[in-house]
Amino acid sequence: MSMTEPAAPPPGQADDKDWTWVLDRPCPECGAAVGELSLADVAAANRENAAGWRDVLGRGDAWVRARPAKDVWSPLEYACHVRDVFRLFAVRLDLMLTEDDPMFANWNPNETAEAARYDLADPAIVSAELSEAAEDLAVAFEQITEEQAQRPGRRSDGAKFTVLSFARYEIHDPIHHLWDVASPS
Repeated sequence: MSMTEPAAPPPGQADDKDWTWVLDRPCPECGAAVGELSLADVAAANRENAAGWRDVLGRGDAWVRARPAKDVWSPLEYACHVRDVFRLFAVRLDLMLTEDDPMFANWNPNETAEAARYDLADPAIVSAELSEAAEDLAVAFEQITEEQAQRPGRRSDGAKFTVLSFARYEIHDPIHHLWDVASPS
């Protein structure tokens, strides 16, 4: 699967929020404070997040597939998105480490969700794939040197990252979406 842009809005909603503010202050919704995390902290948080998704995806087929509202993804759809975010960030991290100041192509998460039929995915397979993708990204973050942590990359909307700020930005999305499925509607 080709991956290119993180932070999906729920179905039917425009992705017009600039989520980079999570680098400067805690998220008022999920409470994640990512702005001071180290690469080791992010790696550990990715692993912890994957464990949370294993619990979510094991709750039962009817619950995991149910959308709480027409315009809100089901827990399974959110899990598929998070799996793809882990994969996307691994691709982008590689670009940041191998190219000079790469610009990331856009990704429409809602189009991916529809085209890949997130709603029909097998929760057990998604759980395994999400765990593997989280582990791969965690290992990649753990291997970053101090010098590499400052390498740049950019989103097509102009948002600029270093590998370190990119890692901090990455972890908010999985944390927030796990909160989405755990918080009462």
